[in-house]
Amino acid sequence: MKLLSVNLGRATAVPYADQPEGLTGIDKRPTDGPVRVAAPGPKGIGASGLAGDSVCDTRHHGGDDQAVYAVAREDLDDWERELGRPLASGAFGENLTTEGLDVSGARIGERWRVGAEVVLEVTSGRIPCRTFQEHVGERGWVKRFTQKGAPGAYLRVIRPGEVRAGDPIEIVHRPDHDVTVALQFRAVTTERQLLPRLLPAGEALHPEALEAARKYVAKHGV
Repeated sequence: MKLLSVNLGRATAVPYADQPEGLTGIDKRPTDGPVRVAAPGPKGIGASGLAGDSVCDTRHHGGDDQAVYAVAREDLDDWERELGRPLASGAFGENLTTEGLDVSGARIGERWRVGAEVVLEVTSGRIPCRTFQEHVGERGWVKRFTQKGAPGAYLRVIRPGEVRAGDPIEIVHRPDHDVTVALQFRAVTTERQLLPRLLPAGEALHPEALEAARKYVAKHGV
């Protein structure tokens, strides 16, 4: 398991961004050399966890629980075959493109050591939005991406440091529950009856997913 590329994006004005000034950092490109990774601060204030990377709409993106976004190269390859066109690493706006790691199959709370220093913790899957759809340039992309159920993972920074392309990735902690990124994604999008199944992941869950699960149980029971 290794880090295939580290991808950074600059704030760019586009006609389709939901951000009030029309800016987005979704167009992320692989970069050479080390990149500093650290917790950016709470959602709404903090942006990206990677130095030099832009997160423009902090209402919905960035912050400590979405500090880093990872996508498996294998999932990009699968989409290439389906779409019939190449997808560069970073094409989905991910910060980290991995190889040999089942990102969407990772458990919530799973921890990865990337390189010698950085430790990241899985919190949730990525919810697709209109900006993502327009960036990819595929009609019905939000629905297609959701149906595929392989959203990639958001991560929080447990231990800061530097990462670079080629770094090894090691799973240093795997919780004993069965709440995966893919399950969490289905529960908060298309199969809300699955929300109670998220509760064993506890505080490792993205706070918004944990709140949704607790509200569902309070209203409907387990």
